[in-house]
Amino acid sequence: MKKLIIGLVFFLGVACVTTSLMASDIAKEDLNKDYKSKSVSELFISLYESTGLNAMNNPQEGLVSHGLKVSTFNQGGGRVVMIAICFVLFYLAIAKGFEPLLLIPIAFGGFLANIPVADIAGPEGLLGILFNMGISTGLFPLLIFMGVGAMTDFGPLIANPKTALLGGAAQLGIFGTIVGAAVLSEYTGFINFSLKDACAIGIIGGADGPTSIFVATRLAPELLGAIAVAAYSYMALVPIIQPPIMRALTSKEERLIKMEQLREVSKLEKIMFPLTIMVLCIIILPDATPLIGALAFGNFARESGVIKRLSETMENALINIVTIFLGLSVGSKLASEKFLVPETLGILFLGLIAFAMGTAGGVIMAQIMNKFSKQKINPLIGSAGVSAVPMAARVSNKEGMKEDPTNMLLMHAMGPNVAGVIGSAVAAGVLLSIFK
Repeated sequence: MKKLIIGLVFFLGVACVTTSLMASDIAKEDLNKDYKSKSVSELFISLYESTGLNAMNNPQEGLVSHGLKVSTFNQGGGRVVMIAICFVLFYLAIAKGFEPLLLIPIAFGGFLANIPVADIAGPEGLLGILFNMGISTGLFPLLIFMGVGAMTDFGPLIANPKTALLGGAAQLGIFGTIVGAAVLSEYTGFINFSLKDACAIGIIGGADGPTSIFVATRLAPELLGAIAVAAYSYMALVPIIQPPIMRALTSKEERLIKMEQLREVSKLEKIMFPLTIMVLCIIILPDATPLIGALAFGNFARESGVIKRLSETMENALINIVTIFLGLSVGSKLASEKFLVPETLGILFLGLIAFAMGTAGGVIMAQIMNKFSKQKINPLIGSAGVSAVPMAARVSNKEGMKEDPTNMLLMHAMGPNVAGVIGSAVAAGVLLSIFK
């Protein structure tokens, strides 16, 4: 019996080896049959045909990429144009210091997205995976809001509640742009925005990237990439866009106004503030809960003082990681075939108008309030009503110090600035409640 088993095992082993050798011979024959001998010059030609240079020099007619028809210009010259734009953004971030935390990831994502052949921004590429994971789902904006809440001191707003009106007035750009988008669709033959599209585009006027993305995922997912690019580009370019508007709308005397020192806000007030806005959200506007809730949780963790490790993680590690991923994801939409189209250019134009209107709305509201108040408000802090925290507040302070180096407006500007964050989230909730 033992010999029989040994013999059977030996037989099976020989059979396996023989079968393997036969399969190997067949495979070699197939490879030899398919392989064609090439000269050195032909090998170099094959190498060149796989390069990005060849892809840009020899665009294909009728190429379709991820459901989009890509023009020959966008396969070649368009990529060069977009890469040049990315280098301009690098320059602004590094040489001029314009919000490098935003501009560098966005610009580098755009650089990667315009590399031909690699398809990094495609659904299976790194940038495409990040976009689908965090932007399309709306996850990244909520995590950003959580981090903003943990970073933000609402004390200046609590100490001077009337500055909340400035944050509200700065939302003028949102609703003004909705009208503008409708007009643009009516009177141009190449742009067609629905009312939902117009609402999603209008949120750009609040200078709030996370809120813009959150609303676009629900109202205009097909415009999500362009809206995200516009919102974050204008947030990063606050130091360029806002100062001319601020100076044009204010006199030297107004820019020299010094505001009274803010009162000290108690810990109890700071703890109750996020809970209060959550209660109001529950009662009045439940559709704003995701954004307001994330903001309130981050701030409550900060002000409670008993979960310092968690609040520090949210305001440092978490928001830094999400900013990297979000910036690269937004940059993926700077690919030429997605960016150099009429709809995207229309969104950029409307976003700029919205942002300008939001800045002007805050400044004008401060001037109106000064007509009825004994305690004067420097109108420069009204521009901080857009919710680009703390960029807009820093710009207000910088413009004030240009007129008088001793006039520190930063803490005063933080009041309307954080009010703008809440205001844009409330505006988003209103639009979502109407169109859901």
